[in-house]
Amino acid sequence: MQATSARRRVTDKAMLGLMGLAILVAIVPLGSILAEVIVKGLRGIHGLSFFTQSPPGDPLQSGGGVYNGIIGSLEMVALASAIFIPLGVLAGVYLVEFGPGTLLARLVRFFAEVMTGVPSIIFGIFVFAILVIRAHHFTALAGALALGMIMWPIVIRTSEEMLIRVPVSVREASMALGTPKWRTVLRVVLPSAAGGLVTGCMLGVARAAGETAPLLFTALGNQFVSYSLSQPINALPLIIYNGALSPYPAQIQRAWAAAFTLIAIVLVLTLAARFITSHRSAV
Repeated sequence: MQATSARRRVTDKAMLGLMGLAILVAIVPLGSILAEVIVKGLRGIHGLSFFTQSPPGDPLQSGGGVYNGIIGSLEMVALASAIFIPLGVLAGVYLVEFGPGTLLARLVRFFAEVMTGVPSIIFGIFVFAILVIRAHHFTALAGALALGMIMWPIVIRTSEEMLIRVPVSVREASMALGTPKWRTVLRVVLPSAAGGLVTGCMLGVARAAGETAPLLFTALGNQFVSYSLSQPINALPLIIYNGALSPYPAQIQRAWAAAFTLIAIVLVLTLAARFITSHRSAV
């Protein structure tokens, strides 16, 4: 018995060591990329004017900022989130609460899984074919539609997983008091899964906010600040993409700073959403 116990202890420590090594292997590349973006990105930020000015027209000229990219990214991501996050959460509610096992639920789940693995450029080409060609020009609305189609399946799948985790006893306790099904879902199930739902939605937002390929076919980019949904608009991923392809040091440095700005915006939005959700749950 002692030999068996000693072997188990050695095996346990060996497995813990392997898990720690696997975590380290996964974290080191991510940490190195993040550190490089932070270090090189901070070098390109020369004060608050970086966030209030657009890039200069001359690629050789230093200075300027990414204000037009910030406005464009926030505008398109906000519009996409306002449309597709509610649709995704409602689809997840249907899959778990109202239509489990039905043919429609199986079809929705199948298409959500397929769309999750579709390359993002396909969504851009699709929106280009159905919207941009017919409108005869690139628009921020087309960019928002492409980004929304990217985040939609992610929100559906994560919403379904989070709602499944809510114990059945919670639903039964509510319905035993005479509460209708729809009110139980609205007042009990959704608040219970709020933290996970917010995390899933923010995963979709983060995925969409960093996409470049769909915007090349839809929003295209704009040297100036644009608030119109019917006109081409710039975005932080487009600034990063164009700067990475540029041979000019000023544009390359601006691309690093734009990458840091994009990461910071996604981080701030995620933390704010989690804080608001936890505060409401506590109340």
